[in-house]
Amino acid sequence: MTELGSILKRIEPADAASRRKAEERLGQLTMPFWALGRLMDLAVDLAGITRSLKPPVARKAVVVMAGDHGVTAESVSRYPRKVTVQMVHNIVNGGAGINALARLGGVRVAVVDMGVAGNLEDLAGKGKIIGRKIGRGTGNLLREPAMTREEAVRALEAGIETALDMAGETDVFGTGDMGIGNTTPSGAIISVFSGRRAEDIAGHGTGLDEEQRRHKTDVIERALILHRPDPADPVGVLQKVGGYEIGGIAGLILGAAAERKPVLVDGFISTAGALIACALSPTAADYVIASHRSMEKGHRIALETLGKMPLLDLDMRLGEGTGAVLAMHLLEAAARIMTEVATFEDAMVSREA
Repeated sequence: MTELGSILKRIEPADAASRRKAEERLGQLTMPFWALGRLMDLAVDLAGITRSLKPPVARKAVVVMAGDHGVTAESVSRYPRKVTVQMVHNIVNGGAGINALARLGGVRVAVVDMGVAGNLEDLAGKGKIIGRKIGRGTGNLLREPAMTREEAVRALEAGIETALDMAGETDVFGTGDMGIGNTTPSGAIISVFSGRRAEDIAGHGTGLDEEQRRHKTDVIERALILHRPDPADPVGVLQKVGGYEIGGIAGLILGAAAERKPVLVDGFISTAGALIACALSPTAADYVIASHRSMEKGHRIALETLGKMPLLDLDMRLGEGTGAVLAMHLLEAAARIMTEVATFEDAMVSREA
């Protein structure tokens, strides 16, 4: 397995020269200057990431990292833990929300078992999912660290390895998640890196009422007091209050960055993973594109902490990578603007008023 340290050394900034060339071309297109706004900004980002004025975006994949959480014992979710394994089967069978949206955009859906408590070995053995299980669910972060430090590193490296394995046939990555109870560790992670109170971050998750949300907030606050995770030690944050699938998302982002691939980050859980990835390698942020702003209360804070403006805001709160897959249409649009729209010179159109 690729070592975390070696992949961090491979991550280089997006190419400034390619960004300048893209800006020059886009400024000469047959339209008022920068008339397509943030789509043109996105085209510049793609040029810098891929080092090309013809950024490849055709081969798209969303990677759904799956894992369970011991903190579900504290009644932080409306659903029991067994739903995680059931939903993994639903995704594999093509019946989930992510499948419908992925089919619309011609996006490959890859499911990775990072730490599902149930038995998924049959699916992994048949090649229907990627088996990288670290453990059968994390520890209960209210009572103990979510995992050992060794397991945290293994989770990151499993995500990296997934990105490297898929990079040869993937132009654009999307992050997704599946794990009952995972808004609780995500809320803890976002609180650590943003410096904001859990009350500002913890939302209603899968449909908690206000009393249940306050209980979840209390669980997060007590876990942070117990473990005192240090934002200067992102591996330690993942170890103490994270999740296996969150580590996998962080690793996927790092691997995509090392391979110079754009990675569309989905919602609340994925953004928690992105915060860990970018704490380990601030340069990796050059390759991160925020797909959307979810309904989850603290997602706005998470995006602000990450320094990213989302492409979409559709009041979504599903996860699975659905927002990332929707935003892939915008990536394709941005690439086509740069490659298919004529310049004034090409079209022999006058710039004169």
